[in-house]
Amino acid sequence: MTMDQALPRSTPEAHGLPSSAVSAFIDAVEAQGLGLHSLMLVRHGQVVAEGWWRPYGPEHPHMLFSLSKSFTSTAVGLAVAEGRLSVDDPVLGFFPEEAPAEISAHLAAMRVRHLLSMSTGHAEDTTEHLFRDPEGNWARAFLARPVEYAPGTHFLYNSGASYMLSAIVQRLTGQTLLDYLRPRLLEPLGIEGATWDTCPRGVNTGGWGLSIKTEDIARFGQLYLQKGLWHGRRLVPEAWVLEATAAQVANGTNPESDWEQGYGFHFWRCRHGAYRGDGAFGQFCVVMPAQDAVLAITAGLDDMQAVLNLVWAHLLPAMGPVPLPQDEAAHHALRDRLAALTIPLVRGERSSSRAAQVSGRAYIFPPNEQQLAALSLERAGDAWALVLRDAQGEHRIACGSGAWLRGTVRLVDGAPRRVAASGAWTAEDTFTARLCLYETPFCPTIVCRFEGDQVRYDLKGSLGFGPAERPQLVGRAAQ
Repeated sequence: MTMDQALPRSTPEAHGLPSSAVSAFIDAVEAQGLGLHSLMLVRHGQVVAEGWWRPYGPEHPHMLFSLSKSFTSTAVGLAVAEGRLSVDDPVLGFFPEEAPAEISAHLAAMRVRHLLSMSTGHAEDTTEHLFRDPEGNWARAFLARPVEYAPGTHFLYNSGASYMLSAIVQRLTGQTLLDYLRPRLLEPLGIEGATWDTCPRGVNTGGWGLSIKTEDIARFGQLYLQKGLWHGRRLVPEAWVLEATAAQVANGTNPESDWEQGYGFHFWRCRHGAYRGDGAFGQFCVVMPAQDAVLAITAGLDDMQAVLNLVWAHLLPAMGPVPLPQDEAAHHALRDRLAALTIPLVRGERSSSRAAQVSGRAYIFPPNEQQLAALSLERAGDAWALVLRDAQGEHRIACGSGAWLRGTVRLVDGAPRRVAASGAWTAEDTFTARLCLYETPFCPTIVCRFEGDQVRYDLKGSLGFGPAERPQLVGRAAQ
C-alpha cells in the first residue's frame, strides 16, 4: 500500500464530531458486551477514530463472511461495464450443461439481477445443498433446486445466489473472482494479501470467504461513498454504485429494523438514508452519505442490530456540518481509550495448590464427537501451555498470565490459524483458557476442572452457527 492509498488521519473535532461521542459509543458497546474487534470511522475522507481490541490488530485480516457479497457485486458491475454480460441475462445461459432435465418456467425466467437482489424465487437458502453435492458441482446443485416463486417477486437471503455470480464471472473471464478484482479494485485501493475461500472446483465462494483488513473495508466503503472514484480515477461506474446501493426489492416493513429497509445488489439499505455491506457476527461496512462518513467494524457478536442501534444513537447524530473547536482533553481521553482496547483476559491466579499435581500429566478421553483424544497442562516459564491432541494432531497453546501469548494451531479443520491465548487458575482445581483466533470472529473458552485422577473439560464457543456449548468431556489420567 502506497501513501496515497492509505486514508489520511485527523481528529474528530476537525470534522464536526466530538471525541466524546466516539467515547460514548465505545462505552455503550462495552457495557452491552457486544464483542467488537475493530472499528474505523472515516469522515470527509479522513480517519477520525480507529481502534482494535487486542489481540486483534490493524495488520491482521479478518473473516468478512457475507460482507464478501458486496465485493462480489462489485465484480459483476465491473464485468457489466466491460460488456461481458448484462444483469438481464438469463442465469441458465451461463450453465447450459448443468441445467436439470426439466426446466421450470421460473428457473428459465431467473436473471442475473435476481441473483444480485436475492429474489431468485427460492423458498429456502440453497447453500446447504451446494455443500452436499457429491461431486462438488455447486452450479448444478443450485440449478437443481425448486424455484417456487416467480423471480423478482420474493426476497430470500440466499448465499447460493452469490456463489452463482462468482461462477459466472469466472466463466466469462477465465479468472477467479479474486484474481479478476485484484488489478481492477484491490490493487488501486491498496488492498494487499486478500484471500477468498473456494468451492471444490476452484471457484471463489462469492457469498462468504473473503478476508481483508479493517482499513481495507473502510477504503472500500469510501470508494462507494465517492460513487466509484478513487483519487480522481474511476474504478467503479457511478451508475453501478447508484443501482447496487438502491433498494431493488422490498424485504420487510418494520421501520425499526435495519434488515427491512430494502435490499440492493448485495447491499442492504439502512435507516437514516445509509446503506451497508455486512457479514455474520458483526462485520460491517456502513456508508452514511448524508454525513459523508463510513464506518468499518469487525466483531464477534450475535446481535448485529444492537451495534447499528448504537451507531444511530451516538455517532450519526453527533456529526455536525462544520468543524468544532479542538477539545484536547476529550481527544486525548479518546486516544488513550482506543489504544487500551482489549478482549477480556482470563482473570485468576498464576498457580494453585493443585497445579503441581496435574502439571505434565496426560489425561485420556474416550471417543467423542469433539474428537479430543488427550489433554495435558504444562508449565511454560511464567505461563501455562495447554496441550490438546485430536484428529488433527497435537496442539500446544501457550496461555499468557494477564497477557495474550501468540501462536498457531490447527484446530477444527486442520488449517493453520493464528491464535492468542490467555489463561489462569480461576479456582484451586480449575484452569481456564481463552483462545482468540484473531483473524476470525471466534474466541472460545476452555475450562479444565481437575478432580482426583480425572479432568472435566468444557469447551464454550464465543459464537457460531451451531450450539455454543459442547457436551462436557471427562478424561482420566494415563497410567
